[in-house]
Amino acid sequence: MKKLLLSSIAFVFLLTSCGSKQKGELTGVQGKKWYPEKPYGMELIPRGSFIMGKSEEDQGKLLNAPTKTVTVRSFYMDDTEITNSEYRQFVEWVKDSIVRTKLAILADELGIGPEEGGIGDYAFKDADTTRASVYDKYMLDNYSGMGETGYEGRALSKDEDLVWDTSEYPDEYYTEIMDSIYLSEEESYNGQRTIDVKQLKYKYSWMDIEAAARASVKGNTSRKDFIRTEEVEIYPDTTVWIRDFSYSYNEPMHNDYFWHDAYSEYPVVGISWQQAKAFCNWRTKFKNDDNKSRGKQFVNQFRLPTEAEWEYAARGGIEGGTYPWGGPYVISDTGCFMANFKPQRGDYAADAALYTVEAKSYEPNDYNMYNMAGNVSEWTNSSYDPSAYDYVSTMNPNGGDQSNTRKVIRGGSWKDVAYFLQVSTRDFEYADSARSYIGFRTVQDYMGEEDSTQ
Repeated sequence: MKKLLLSSIAFVFLLTSCGSKQKGELTGVQGKKWYPEKPYGMELIPRGSFIMGKSEEDQGKLLNAPTKTVTVRSFYMDDTEITNSEYRQFVEWVKDSIVRTKLAILADELGIGPEEGGIGDYAFKDADTTRASVYDKYMLDNYSGMGETGYEGRALSKDEDLVWDTSEYPDEYYTEIMDSIYLSEEESYNGQRTIDVKQLKYKYSWMDIEAAARASVKGNTSRKDFIRTEEVEIYPDTTVWIRDFSYSYNEPMHNDYFWHDAYSEYPVVGISWQQAKAFCNWRTKFKNDDNKSRGKQFVNQFRLPTEAEWEYAARGGIEGGTYPWGGPYVISDTGCFMANFKPQRGDYAADAALYTVEAKSYEPNDYNMYNMAGNVSEWTNSSYDPSAYDYVSTMNPNGGDQSNTRKVIRGGSWKDVAYFLQVSTRDFEYADSARSYIGFRTVQDYMGEEDSTQ
């Protein structure tokens, strides 16, 4: 019996070793070949060191940006601020997902499947057991009823387009759901049906790696202790155009700026730091969902830039420059203003713009970044501390204290004087605040360039 067992083991070993391509050598795990691609609308900012802080006179006398030589790794950065059009893509995706979820849940409660048509066309994918994968069936059998709503993890069907024309609604159940996402008649006027934007919430999870790393030395920690869940209302606060300026007529901007096609290529404003973070998470998910469908490897996350990354990109490789174009002047040799800001007291239009301008306006800096000075101030990932430069690392510095709700904004805006346009000037706003003069752009860590020979 013992001989038989040993023979069996030897035979199994022989089977597992036969035909091995490694031939006993240490060749590493053979994964997928990595063919990175340059992210759409982004420019590569090459790694390097620079003198961060105010090498010129600190006119504000804030003493919050002493000079410090730091080094940052390579990263991609949006060449413009995120535009209204780009942010509307996020809003439309969230709206579509919410409507489909509502339709799928009602179809499930009514027991209506795809074979019955109507609202059944929007039932969860696993509702059609003839088409459900083994994985879908497993998830339905083992995880149905779990989670906050009991429907977490169930895939939505996107085979059918949503119907927005009321005259073409497929049945009364569909009508019921669609009616629920609009404001009531009491809150509407001029016969307009308006989406209830407070329902447009994006929910996502992320892991607090820094907190987990600090806690790991103490032991007795669990991964789930550091998973954070956020749910954010993502529609821009359009009332900022009124609230930011008392006794000022800005109703046209409140009414039209975000949704009208005339402003599609203008930077989105009225976005809080939390909303900007939610957008970054969605953009990562949107790209990786597409990559998954194509069998491609996931990309790393889109995120807000650190304060150091933002300043490094704004300088465009120019050492000691006051502005992204070098400086120290804000007027070109031809007598034109080089950014959108408030050049003179009460005169917002001297630079040929009253409010914001299109995101690709004025000349880019040497890294091909547009409007790193003026137009809108931009959120960064860093928390604001006046003494941060004294203690942050000289390698990829970041003051990322999660408990500090004051977040650094950079670049100055259309309503600011020239001091705030300087690449070294620091300012802040609270994370839950939205302003008519604050927008953002995203970055992504560099992981190599695409192989042009493939």
